[in-house]
Amino acid sequence: MSMLKGANTPVQAQRVRIELGWRTGPGVPDVDASALLLASGKVRSDSDFVFYNQPSHASGAVRHEGKRAGADAVTDVVAVDLDRVEGEIERVVLAASADGGAFGQVPGLHIRVLDAGSGAEIARYDSEDATVETAFVLGELYRRQGAWKFRAVGQGYGTGLDGLATDFGITVDEPQQAAAAPAPTAAPVAQAPAAVASPPPAAPAAPVRLTKVTLTKETPSVSLTKQGGTSGALRVNLSWQVRKQFQGWGAKLGRAVAMHGDLDLDLCALYELSDGRKGVVQALGNAFGALDRPPYIHLDGDDRTGGTPGENLTVNLDHRQGIRRLVIFVTIYEGARSFADLDATVTLQPQHGAAIDFSLGECTVPSTVCALALITNTGSDLVVQREARFLVPERGVSPQRTIDYAYGWGMNWTPGRK
Repeated sequence: MSMLKGANTPVQAQRVRIELGWRTGPGVPDVDASALLLASGKVRSDSDFVFYNQPSHASGAVRHEGKRAGADAVTDVVAVDLDRVEGEIERVVLAASADGGAFGQVPGLHIRVLDAGSGAEIARYDSEDATVETAFVLGELYRRQGAWKFRAVGQGYGTGLDGLATDFGITVDEPQQAAAAPAPTAAPVAQAPAAVASPPPAAPAAPVRLTKVTLTKETPSVSLTKQGGTSGALRVNLSWQVRKQFQGWGAKLGRAVAMHGDLDLDLCALYELSDGRKGVVQALGNAFGALDRPPYIHLDGDDRTGGTPGENLTVNLDHRQGIRRLVIFVTIYEGARSFADLDATVTLQPQHGAAIDFSLGECTVPSTVCALALITNTGSDLVVQREARFLVPERGVSPQRTIDYAYGWGMNWTPGRK
């Protein structure tokens, strides 16, 4: 159901998926979805803001599920369980922010409300008048006479996500100038001691951090300890798409690269635990791992569709002392003979701390396995190192064994299937 700005429609589904979508291309800024839970027009606290650095509301009603990449488009998804929205919350505002540009540079910007159960579209609003705005309220879910409705809003901001968040009562982490002390106007007067001791003032809540961390060749590593991301769940997402210019057998540099059928990439992890045990988490052989027991890593499934929703792996950082090091890697299971002519993006989202993302870059060798990141526990620090190493297996050597050789794991490998 396509809607005009200001229009509203009933939402009868109790669980909905909000898809913020746009078309990708050269010069198009990255876009992020967020949600604000409002009572009397403002958040009750900073915890009512759900976005990439704070992906889940305490009530469980709203979750930021992250980006999914298609052939030429991207969606960023927010899940809302309307049954679990607390009674004092009147509105759930659905917003977007542009990173590295304005929304006038973002083609095809739209928001869709979908029934999470059936996948049926409940509402859609296409934004067609954006210019210099760097943040947008695209829509909102709101209560009316005991039922939920969706309204297409289309209100832009020129002050980015921090300006939008501040407008709704969020305290944003940004440098503050120290206030000058006022000059005294009279000599101080001794005060009588108070008869009753007052409790010390409560420490103010930490402000919301809006910054992201992008790893590059020039700045390839980041400390999770310094980012405050050493507890809770660390979610690793891999999404990919085939480059538009790909035309069958690749001719550049004489490479023979073929695409056929659905592209199936597998996200995997080699692990070494603090007690010396080693192993792998991967779909091959149904080695999906576990979060509540060693290896404290879990692969949530095997996506064989070639892009949406990508592959997701979770590390339980509450057990980080049991983990010595991890190599996050990806293999091509079928649909391609090399990573050449694929664009892939990796996002590491700590439950606490800033999101970490990087692109793999262009592959120039006939590689079927790529090391994405190395996570090392030094005892005093937890460090993420961008690897982005495209490896070429020798004839008869599996991608997994190739990664093993490169990082010195020393495991014994046998054939497996999924």
